[in-house]
Amino acid sequence: MSFLRRRLVAAALTANAIRPVPGYRAGIPSFFAGWMTGELAPHLLAVTAADTAVHLTRGKKRSRTGLVLAGATAAGLGFLIDQSRRVRTTAEDALVEGLGLDYVEQLDAKPTPAELATPWRKLVNPFRFKDLAVRVDKDIAYAPDHGRRGLLDIYRPAEGDLTDAPVLLQVHGGGWTIGKKDEQAIPLMKHLAAKGWVVVAINYRLSPRDAFPAHIVDVKRAIAWVKDNIASYGGDPSYVAITGGSAGGHLSALAAVTANDPEWQPGFEDADTSVQCAVPHYGVYDFAGSTGLRNAEQMRDRFLAPRILQKRWSDDPEAFEAASPILRVTRDAPDFFVIHGTVDSLVDVGQARLFVERLRQVSKRTVVYAELPGAQHAFDIFPSIRSAHMVRAIDRYLHWHWNIYRREQAGSPAPD
Repeated sequence: MSFLRRRLVAAALTANAIRPVPGYRAGIPSFFAGWMTGELAPHLLAVTAADTAVHLTRGKKRSRTGLVLAGATAAGLGFLIDQSRRVRTTAEDALVEGLGLDYVEQLDAKPTPAELATPWRKLVNPFRFKDLAVRVDKDIAYAPDHGRRGLLDIYRPAEGDLTDAPVLLQVHGGGWTIGKKDEQAIPLMKHLAAKGWVVVAINYRLSPRDAFPAHIVDVKRAIAWVKDNIASYGGDPSYVAITGGSAGGHLSALAAVTANDPEWQPGFEDADTSVQCAVPHYGVYDFAGSTGLRNAEQMRDRFLAPRILQKRWSDDPEAFEAASPILRVTRDAPDFFVIHGTVDSLVDVGQARLFVERLRQVSKRTVVYAELPGAQHAFDIFPSIRSAHMVRAIDRYLHWHWNIYRREQAGSPAPD
């Protein structure tokens, strides 16, 4: 491929990352191209610079158009990098707005400038996930009758024994049709496990083999398993937080707002499936199209109905409404930290905005909302500038929440 063609491709990818191609049909290809380009912008900038330098040193005729495109691409990638770095401020502002100016006073220690800085060295190879500070107990059955879809992994510190450690349950995404427990949220899970949390990542049944609500039934079964068994791994069964992205964001939010719903706990109706807080990423909150968002209605009719619920909206609207977290919010909903990107090609950011609005109107608990400029769907799959800052923001949020919970349990007020 010639230099000009390479620069044309890079320019197109960069332009799509900044402003994704709109439309439901373009959503998936626009997402894949924009996601990788946005999160790997520093690497692509280095490749662009190297490719241009090689082109300039060759004796052959130089492509003026190619050089112009290279300059424009470099500027665009620089803009994307700057957007990613500004997530640190965006996330911190969200925490302050949702929790109060003094929330850091309720952490074990205030974060240092080094802890808040972009970890450039760790981002050189974003696909290196090995972490000697963490051990993983793999393929533990929580629902033996579902084979591999009923397995979970447990992440813990490699050294030392835990007692009554806080627990985080991670629910993977994949459009309710694909995905595994060890493919997503690895940076967050290993970060928290290294800091003394017990993190549980689950598989669950998938469509089209199993129609909804099999997915949420499995999530609730996993919560019940954690409450019954996690003490053996050093976790505190009374404190379980839940998180997940995309379909996992939907399922984690839905589980959080439907605690102990017997309809979705067949055979374990009396089990406690409540969680203390939820941190959904780029989730789907409106299965029913109740928000009136065009993206939600198209997803309902073209994907959710035929593939996931396997029934038409017109035949059973109550099933779609029951599966919509935005329609299940009550005063007793737990604390939430909702995260979404402004240029998400798969799930309209409007769903997150309206879900947060509903939570703040109805729930009596805290609601934090971080809307990340320039972030695509699945921005946190592997380490990047953006995901590194969000992992540490979630760390601060969860430790704040854990400390508040412990003080409430002990009957002690939070410090002034």
